Formats: sequence, C-alpha cells, structure tokens
Amino acid sequence: MNNIIYPRSPRETMTGWSYLPRYIDKIRLHLADRLHPDYQANFGKGFDGLWLNAAGVTHEQMIELVKNSITDGEVCDWVRQNVVASPAAKAAHCEAMMSRPTPDDTVGQERIQQRKVESGFAGRDDVKTFVDLIDADEKRI
Repeated sequence: MNNIIYPRSPRETMTGWSYLPRYIDKIRLHLADRLHPDYQANFGKGFDGLWLNAAGVTHEQMIELVKNSITDGEVCDWVRQNVVASPAAKAAHCEAMMSRPTPDDTVGQERIQQRKVESGFAGRDDVKTFVDLIDADEKRI
C-alpha cells in the first residue's frame, strides 16, 4: 500500500463547500487510473454522495467537469455558477458530515468502533467521527 496517493482531507473547503477538494482529488485519481482500490467501493457514494446530494449534481456531471478542466479554479468557478446553495445549507452539510456518526446513532457508533479496530486505532479516543478516522488513516492526525 505504499503507492496510495491520498486525496485531501475531508475538512478542506472550496467555495464554501467542505469535502469538495477531496472529491475532486478522487475524481482526478480515478481519471488517471490511480485511485487506490481502498477508495473505489465508495467512489460516488458515501461522503461523495452526501456532497453530490447537497449540491444537487450527479457523479457523472462531476466526472465530466473535472475531466474537462485543468485546474481546481475551473471546477470552483463552475460550482460557484451552477450549484445554488445558501451559506446555511453549506454549513449544514459540513456539520452533518463532520459529526458522523452522531452520539445517538448506535449503528454508526458500532461501525466506527469496528473500523477503528480494523485500522489499528482502537485506543485512540481522539478519533470520534468518520472524518477523524479518514484523517488518522491517511496520517494527518
């Protein structure tokens, strides 16, 4: 697994959208046939799907957009022009994503505990959310 190219953290933002830079990185890696198998099962789903749903665009639209752009700035400009969402909606998306699983989500809590064990982070009390788990797994925290 030494050849994994990690996408940006889910915490990074672009044009007010958290997670968008990571999703763009995953698309670019996919288009270059360099998206590691660990990321392929949830490509366009999971957190990608949460962003797509909040933004009101499809996975296919985003793949075409990134495929036909050279820079993140071009993608950012397109999102700014074509994705209509209030700052409150963007903030709600961020909060929903960053807090998964919520303390009252028993199924999600069980799943994150299982994933922590599988990833070797069972003893890390600072890993409380899936975003924390991603950043720990990708060696950012």
